[in-house]
Amino acid sequence: MGTIRDRDAALDSWYATTALPWPAQPPLAGRERVDVAILGGGLTGLSAALELAQHGLKVAILEAHRVGWGASGRSGGQGIFGYGCDQSKITALVGREDSRKLFEWSVEGVNLLRERIARYRIDCDWRDGHAHVPIKPRQVTELRAWQRDLQENFGYETEWWERDRQRQEIASDRYLGALFDAKSGHLHPLNYTLGLGHAALAAGVRIFEQSAVVELVRANKPVLRTAMGELEADFVVLAGNAYVQGIVPELDARVMPAGTYIGASEPIGPERMQSLIRSDIAVADINWALDYFRPSSDHRLLFGGRASYSTLQPLNLRATMISRMTRVFPQLADVKLDHVWGGYVDISLNRAPHWGRIGPNVYFAQGFSGHGVAATGLAGRIIAEAIRGQASRLDVYARIPHYPFPGGRALRTPLLVAAMAWYKLRDALW
Repeated sequence: MGTIRDRDAALDSWYATTALPWPAQPPLAGRERVDVAILGGGLTGLSAALELAQHGLKVAILEAHRVGWGASGRSGGQGIFGYGCDQSKITALVGREDSRKLFEWSVEGVNLLRERIARYRIDCDWRDGHAHVPIKPRQVTELRAWQRDLQENFGYETEWWERDRQRQEIASDRYLGALFDAKSGHLHPLNYTLGLGHAALAAGVRIFEQSAVVELVRANKPVLRTAMGELEADFVVLAGNAYVQGIVPELDARVMPAGTYIGASEPIGPERMQSLIRSDIAVADINWALDYFRPSSDHRLLFGGRASYSTLQPLNLRATMISRMTRVFPQLADVKLDHVWGGYVDISLNRAPHWGRIGPNVYFAQGFSGHGVAATGLAGRIIAEAIRGQASRLDVYARIPHYPFPGGRALRTPLLVAAMAWYKLRDALW
């Protein structure tokens, strides 16, 4: 299979040490027949499976490792409206009318998170509030323009914090203000994923773990093949994202795996945490290679960043993460990182979502571009709608143009690394 075999970094995460119980599911053995076969036991696959099973379809998921092993269980955990690119870019790609629809649906994705947490009583530590923070004066201008665009063209209200207010809420001199959204928030992504897994099992979904797909047989009744079995279905959903390559080459060319890394500090106590982030919100800067951080339920700082586009883990990762963390919060110079982990996200060339279908019976969702906590659940719902014969929303996503990364298989990674170096230089100098 074209599965990316990074070391089992999920086991190193703070999320794994605080995960809710999950019953191991058997691998696929022999031949099975279902209405819908789904590749990937992350948020997209589980969301689609849950929606379909609740409408009476027989659904099975094939997961190469275990539920939540990939990006869904390792991410920064920030559930935010919108997509991996600015809404203005989506407007330029599809026009204002479709852009408004896509934006409204992204807000639905955040609401869907909240609804499922409440409905299935998922213990995943959801907390309200997210702030985008500028480092450079030009970024203040960009954020204020974005705020006006959201209000005037999409009817979405946010709050601007001047620097004094930002320092009261986020005790860092690195930033020049903040754009605060009370409707977005953050959660424990692995526990949310496992909660959806439990809900899917209760709804009758069959989940096969340790069942890496090695081939998709495209036919009137497509088949997903593993080393030990075959799963035939009326419809297939490809929801492996950055962790699958070689199953559908025409999809591979339109996303690239990008490594992202997170550290969890030692516990620093509730008082010290509140002195850093007063209202328990999540925070992200707007550099191309951004930093993002938030408090954990046990009063650690979860700090992410240091993206890698070469598929190689950076050298001295722990020291690098500590350096980035103390650049934001020098007052944590005495604090160590108890956990450091990473994984891959799938980025599209334009960082817009790439969702659609191949022929009449194979559906896919990829290109979340580091913005998948809320959008993955929405993708699963919209693909489930299309399978049930209501494809109007998926058709809007399919109108977003996507092109292969330049350079082909041999050169696209070096070209991307060079391009990202330029963006990082721009962040540093301008």
